Amino acid sequence: MPFQAVLHRGFPGFRHPRRNRRSSFPHGLAAWRDQRGSMAVEFAIIGPLLVLLLLGIVVYGGYFMLSHSVQQMADDSARAAVAGLTDTERQQLASTAMANDAKAYNYLVTNNLKLSYADQNSTLTVQIAYDASTSPFWALNGIVPMPPSNIVRSASVQLGGF
Repeated sequence: MPFQAVLHRGFPGFRHPRRNRRSSFPHGLAAWRDQRGSMAVEFAIIGPLLVLLLLGIVVYGGYFMLSHSVQQMADDSARAAVAGLTDTERQQLASTAMANDAKAYNYLVTNNLKLSYADQNSTLTVQIAYDASTSPFWALNGIVPMPPSNIVRSASVQLGGF
């Protein structure tokens, strides 16, 4: 005998919720008031939107992580390039700093990094471009709208005294 039946056996006024119905399917106006399954229908409508929102949060979080990493590499490369005496030495120092920093970021593909160096009017500018199209975050490009896959960040340092 089920526990509920034992508990309420002698309780006056106890009615089992399903035993006193005439039919398990409502007819007429009662069908409009019946709410069985309404939560499943609501979830079927809202569920995919919530999943897309969650995917968007993950994808854009990954994009911001990649973008910030490229900016940090540009900053470090520009700081390292200041120590050089000639343009060739500065460019070599910036390239070495970028290569060393790329090892620390495991999620960056080093072959997709491109460094450009410019020295104009005593201002050293290091620009790093990263093609993120091979990143796992861009695998959902058709499902979630994505920013451009080419991430370009730069850092400038003034050379000489002020």
